[in-house]
Amino acid sequence: MSVTKKRAGLLVAVAALAIPAASLAAGQPSHPGNGKQKAATQKSNSSQKGKSGSHPSQAKSPGWYCQGESKKHTPHGDKGTPFSQCVTAMAKIEKGTATSPKAACAGMSKKHVKGQKGTPFSICVQAGRKLMASQQR
Repeated sequence: MSVTKKRAGLLVAVAALAIPAASLAAGQPSHPGNGKQKAATQKSNSSQKGKSGSHPSQAKSPGWYCQGESKKHTPHGDKGTPFSQCVTAMAKIEKGTATSPKAACAGMSKKHVKGQKGTPFSICVQAGRKLMASQQR
């Protein structure tokens, strides 16, 4: 390869790096478009500040309510982890197949887990109450 080809390649590489850096310094968007769409999106997102509304797209997933549950398998031979059992119970509450949080969480362990406040059952019942309260709003 000749020296002039090497210089030309180096010049192209430097130019390719300099153009995006110059546009960032000028404050211009790095993607094509006029920026109006971005401003409209920011407006619509700022108007939806509620944690969970009546609209399904704003609803929290069942796992959100079960964040306090352990994700470690228990030695009792239970099916799944306390977290997965809680998520299943929250799904039952959402669908309406369970009449209360206690009924939905009935199969969960009532034994204390070392290093954790409450039992898996009590944490699940609390999560179910929060879910039912958010559904009534």
